Amino acid sequence: MAVTPLDFVHQFVPAAPPAGGAAAAVAAAGTTLLLLHGTGGDENDLLPLGRAVAPGAALLSPRGKVLEGSAPRFFRRLAEGVFDVPDLLARTHELAAFVGAAAAHYGFDARRVVALGFSNGANIAASALLLHPQLLAGAVLLRAMVPFEPTAPVTLPGTPVYLGAGRFDPIIPPENSARLAALLEQSGARTTLAWQPTGHQLAQPELAQVRDWMAANVL
Repeated sequence: MAVTPLDFVHQFVPAAPPAGGAAAAVAAAGTTLLLLHGTGGDENDLLPLGRAVAPGAALLSPRGKVLEGSAPRFFRRLAEGVFDVPDLLARTHELAAFVGAAAAHYGFDARRVVALGFSNGANIAASALLLHPQLLAGAVLLRAMVPFEPTAPVTLPGTPVYLGAGRFDPIIPPENSARLAALLEQSGARTTLAWQPTGHQLAQPELAQVRDWMAANVL
């Protein structure tokens, strides 16, 4: 069977600005959140988070196509924290094609797509920023690593990026998070590196920070 750009298993929730709702919720109705789950997640995992941090926004949530055992991922890895870079690059191009095809199919504004990814999903979102700088209007990267070292200059003029890092993350060393923030800043992104007093898991106060950051920067 031929592979088409919409061959990702996915969920799409249309924008739904509440009647008489808050200004932020109404503004969010023009934004589409690209929700990218972590290892073992699926297209349903981040829907509640998306609704919480950007009420009224459209939600596009694909399931990663790679299986590690029975756990879906967006790209292969060779070991914990060691990526299969050729596969990562190919899967990033595939994801970019999916976003473009989904915009045409569902009718959302392709210029107002903001990624929200956790762990493996945050890593492919970071890869998308570096490989397809025009794809995303912004990104929330929760527990992301440097996906790869670019071999050519990347231009992300003013693209807002929130990088949520755990100070006690057993998977991502603090220097890796700092390196990713520096790489994005050097590319021109307006990067917020927010350290959390936690490990690889998300902390409840962090969600309020993400919501406030999104309201101020991308909605």
